[in-house]
Amino acid sequence: MNVLDEPQRFRGLQYPYGARVDVPAGEPVRIAEGVWWVRFRMPMALNHINLWLLEDGDGWTIVDTCARFDGAMAQWESLFSGFMQNKPVRRVICTHMHPDHVGLAGWLTERFGCDLWMSRGEYLTCRLMADDTGPDVPQVAIDFYHRAGWNAEQLDRYRERFGLFGTVIYPLPDSYHRLQDGQTIEVNGRYWQIVAGSGHSPEHMMLYCPSLKLLISGDQVLPRITSNVSVTPLEPNGDPLRDWLHSCAYIREIMPENVFVLPAHQEPFWGVNIRMSQLIESHDKALDALLDHLAEPRRAIDCFEVLFEREINNEIIMMATGETLAHLHCLIGRRMASVRVDESGIAWYSQRPEALQTEELI
Repeated sequence: MNVLDEPQRFRGLQYPYGARVDVPAGEPVRIAEGVWWVRFRMPMALNHINLWLLEDGDGWTIVDTCARFDGAMAQWESLFSGFMQNKPVRRVICTHMHPDHVGLAGWLTERFGCDLWMSRGEYLTCRLMADDTGPDVPQVAIDFYHRAGWNAEQLDRYRERFGLFGTVIYPLPDSYHRLQDGQTIEVNGRYWQIVAGSGHSPEHMMLYCPSLKLLISGDQVLPRITSNVSVTPLEPNGDPLRDWLHSCAYIREIMPENVFVLPAHQEPFWGVNIRMSQLIESHDKALDALLDHLAEPRRAIDCFEVLFEREINNEIIMMATGETLAHLHCLIGRRMASVRVDESGIAWYSQRPEALQTEELI
């Protein structure tokens, strides 16, 4: 695939490969010396993931893996015997714990006898969630979604679908190599710095190479979609949106404008600082709209209409509920909203009397 003579521009970002490119699945694209982009297809609404192959001496370092979907292993096998020339995989790095990123990590590390590199928060949370696949749904989870306003039909559907997370993840290895913010690792004679983010997942790790001016950003920085930031039954009182906004501001502060962003979804782009500002501003606007909506007490499900531009059906209600609660909890954390739980266990959110006079803080 050839780079365009003039990068396409969209909302201030520049896309040298085009803003919407149908990259052939499994055909690596050279990004820089020793860095290759390969796209895997996924049978879901977000129908692809970008993975990264880093030449590493006489072998390879893999960044992210795809989920355990039909055909994904076969696509890897085709790469091993073809483009990757049967050279060994030295390590597997996973940016975070979501199945499309870590789903085949256990299989890859088992196949090549190499280590899995992840942050502690991502590894341990992934193992906990992947093991929770039994038929018994924790009552705290049912109570969590009941509190948000789900009806009986929606709760029954949740019971039926509970445990799907673990079905698309090959069992993780029993040990891992820990990644931490600020750590540096060497790949093919170049050093990459580990940069942490939070909000989308507990301890998301990005890889920044100053000499190549590249940032492998996982889901922490995406060009046109906003990563889901959700409260979950695992941490029902969490404030992940506060963490997300802090991470966006931190990335905007430390990343040079000329870094080339290699995201997990959509296309590589220039303009990381612009994109971070867009993400912060979009959430601030959502918080403002939500605060106005809370002039009258609302359940979490009553707030969908001000946060989402499409109808929320039962296929996406769990993500929508988590995202809505993240915004509600952020307002509570800023002392702009309050919550009370009625006698039936439903939570009702409303403005605090002094909210409209309070200066907003990230």
